[in-house]
Amino acid sequence: MESTLIRAAIVGSTGYGGVELIRLLQSHPKVTVTSVISSSAAGTPIAEGFPHLTEIRTDLLDGIDMDLIRSKADVVFLATPHGISMKLAPQFLEAGLKVIDLSGDFRLKSGDVYKQWYKHEPADQALVDRAVYGLAEVYGEQVATSDFISNPGCFTTSALLGLYPAVKAGWINPDSIIIDAKSGVSGAGRGLNLSAHYSEINENFKAYKINKHQHTPEIEQVLSEAAGRPVITTFTTHLVPMTRGIMCTMYATLTEKRATADFVELYRQFYEGRKFVRVRPDGTWPATKEVFGTNYCDIGFSIDERTGRITFISVIDNLVKGAAGQAIQNLNLLMNWDETLGLQFTPVYP
Repeated sequence: MESTLIRAAIVGSTGYGGVELIRLLQSHPKVTVTSVISSSAAGTPIAEGFPHLTEIRTDLLDGIDMDLIRSKADVVFLATPHGISMKLAPQFLEAGLKVIDLSGDFRLKSGDVYKQWYKHEPADQALVDRAVYGLAEVYGEQVATSDFISNPGCFTTSALLGLYPAVKAGWINPDSIIIDAKSGVSGAGRGLNLSAHYSEINENFKAYKINKHQHTPEIEQVLSEAAGRPVITTFTTHLVPMTRGIMCTMYATLTEKRATADFVELYRQFYEGRKFVRVRPDGTWPATKEVFGTNYCDIGFSIDERTGRITFISVIDNLVKGAAGQAIQNLNLLMNWDETLGLQFTPVYP
């Protein structure tokens, strides 16, 4: 029935991604959160660790009880660390539940590549092949016919939305791509980490995982598909002393002379009807504050006629478009709802 609410369970509900899912789903008109699951905090009120969630409909955190989850949910969001989702997803799928995984366990189609970058044994290949990569603006049609979605990484979402149309159109040389990415500290998760301590990150700006970030092969996998041949990129990540936000500043060589206005038009056509990508007019570039708390990705461009290169600027909120928001957008697509349902937030500003 149209009035029936879809029941959602969130596994890994005490991390930033899980908590953001809870917050966003409270505003969704067709979803009710019936179970919030944490193996480490089962039986305790979620408001004990997150006082801002005092009024959520689920009072106590559940443990991972498969029978309980099957009885209480139609869809399961897995906001778990890498290596955990690959153990849980098959059980939920066998029970007939829809699964949206926010970890990296099913993003990479090559088990050998996953093992190299994530330092874990890969998931069963049949499950990896079954999972649809949930970059909604590119693979939305496949998402709509699936019951198992692998949500993209946060850096990956910003980088790919900024680069994909140009690579697909052949307007830039994919071998020349350099991605300079900056993230707020929430991207490191809620666990204790020396690099995320206030005195370490405040008034500081540093690169990390240089040439080793696990989102590198994910970016290259999708760009290779767009280009129709293997693509290798230079991808460097930085930690910025702010809570939320990702900015990817990206550089590439043009394949022929074009104006910035040409790219604006190309991107507006490519993302026509996709309400969460906002393409800036020639001469304006986005900032992270302008997407704060929302599912938007804002993109701007500038061509340097001296060098024959283009600079792309792509910004997202790493916890929304880079995680929980895009997961809900994918749920909307696979349920054949308007993809903006429950996500129509104006950015928090200033």
